[in-house]
Amino acid sequence: MSRILATAVCEFRIALRNRWVSIATGMMVLFALVLAAAGSAPTGEVGVDRLSVTVASLTSLAVYLVPLLALLMSFDAVAGEVERGTLPLLLTYPVSRLQILLGKLLAHLAILGLAATLGYGAAALVAVWTDPAAVEGLGALWRLIWSSVVLGATFLGAGYALSALARRPSSAAGLAIALWLAAVVLYDLALLALIVTDGGGAFTTQALPVALLANPADAFRVFNLSAAQAVAAAGGIGGAAEAIPLWQSAASLLVWPLAAVALAVAAFRRVTP
Repeated sequence: MSRILATAVCEFRIALRNRWVSIATGMMVLFALVLAAAGSAPTGEVGVDRLSVTVASLTSLAVYLVPLLALLMSFDAVAGEVERGTLPLLLTYPVSRLQILLGKLLAHLAILGLAATLGYGAAALVAVWTDPAAVEGLGALWRLIWSSVVLGATFLGAGYALSALARRPSSAAGLAIALWLAAVVLYDLALLALIVTDGGGAFTTQALPVALLANPADAFRVFNLSAAQAVAAAGGIGGAAEAIPLWQSAASLLVWPLAAVALAVAAFRRVTP
């Protein structure tokens, strides 16, 4: 454990030097404040507190921003070491490849956790300042924070795997952006197209819930919307949260990081210095 922590501290210092901490935190705070100011208008209509509706808006932000930040931090985790020639030296230390990846993961999760806490916390302060009754939504906010970190772990693991497979930062960056587009943007567009084509048929009623749980970003969205009881504040695919039991979306959300990290470890073991 001490070796993992030592690796994590080293990676966190590198992230500080490369301004990743300030970049991630700044982006989260900026976009969260914008959504807090403009995204809680329907409070009275849906019958929930202001902060819970703000959390519904922040969930949509997190679906796009958290995976992007995670992939940008992780795409050169292995490929960068290979290109700089530091991987052979790193592997001579009494640290296993699993410990190296877990150390990197711990440091990057700390950055994401800090950014999410400060960003969402700023939005919560705005919501509570404008409506003291919004404190009822603090549970939903806490749920959003830790689930954002879990979502980030999934895409960090995927980024490490792509980094190990690509061996070059430029190739890994391209693969990371392609993964983000496919999982976060194109996947939902394809589902919406199928819903429109299906016209309320078997796909919409039976296959759609399974398709949502098969994507970590959608599982995250469904989990937070249904847990916060703010489904009415969301449109499109988010409305399908009513048809999916909470435990199923939570299970999907928690299984994805394990699978992604396992894939990253398997890919890293195949990298030769």
